[in-house]
Amino acid sequence: MRYSLLDLAPVPEGSEIPQSFQNSTDLARQAEAWGYHRYWLAEHHNMPGIASAATAVLIGHIASQTKSIRVGAGGIMLPNHAPYMVAEAFGTLAALYGDRIDLGLGRAPGTDMQTARALRRGMASGAADTFPQDVIELIGFLGPLDPQAKVRAFPGQGSNVPVWILGSSLYGAQLAAQLGLPYAFASHFAPQALDQALEVYRRAFRPSTYLEKPHAMIAVNVFGADTDAEGIRLRTTMQQAFARLRLGQPGKLPRPVDNIADHLPPAVLAGVNEALTVSATGSPETVKRELSEILTRHDPDEVIITGQIHDHDARLRSFEIAAEALKAL
Repeated sequence: MRYSLLDLAPVPEGSEIPQSFQNSTDLARQAEAWGYHRYWLAEHHNMPGIASAATAVLIGHIASQTKSIRVGAGGIMLPNHAPYMVAEAFGTLAALYGDRIDLGLGRAPGTDMQTARALRRGMASGAADTFPQDVIELIGFLGPLDPQAKVRAFPGQGSNVPVWILGSSLYGAQLAAQLGLPYAFASHFAPQALDQALEVYRRAFRPSTYLEKPHAMIAVNVFGADTDAEGIRLRTTMQQAFARLRLGQPGKLPRPVDNIADHLPPAVLAGVNEALTVSATGSPETVKRELSEILTRHDPDEVIITGQIHDHDARLRSFEIAAEALKAL
């Protein structure tokens, strides 16, 4: 099974954005050597702990620093953008780096509503409601050149950049199935509808010029370390970050703590742990076992690994442990 990597370009406490980009570049090079198939970056805004806001720009940098790994967006939040400009940006990336570029599309704003309004200044207030039409329009700008069309994307036309639909609910599953596109489910933070979404996608899938049969990818958190105890400690960074985001207090990526129960109220911790259930945490042996259980239960066509870990070296080691486990499964 192919395994890929989702990087949020984290900015840890005690660090700054330039270092985040250096860390992501290092991770991408290592991921290529470890056999990861894709390296995806995600669009988020107004979040001090995530540096991938200008997603297409960072994709270009990562692609320039690697040789063969696919690089793409997981994803671009399409309601924030004109489809035409997304086509030009990703057509440019494809012209520069060939058939290595992926374009995952999400329907959420990737930020709070006040920031979303700043992003969409001058755009229609109901832009989210046009998501299916925007996806179709964007695919058209990336597809074969129509000599009769009055509006064409240069670069863009004929690049045929693969488009994915991202989602955490049944909406994206239904749309991906209807359009015959690959589907990636955000099970790393919103696993509640995972089983139902995969069932809907596979049952309703319509073969298309892009895809003959369904192709579903699920996201899994991995917090791998030499011991179970250290893996559990590494996970406390993500637990704290997720809790702060839910409480409307996003910040830089927190340092890990020895006992997460001392830092989060029981109700908050319970909610965070429920959101992070699709995770593998611990020693290499434990990570391999838990990944095997997740893959056996959900039977995805591909898996994308993520993990918000404060220390860069520990983060590298965690992704290496995940790759070693997935190679062996």
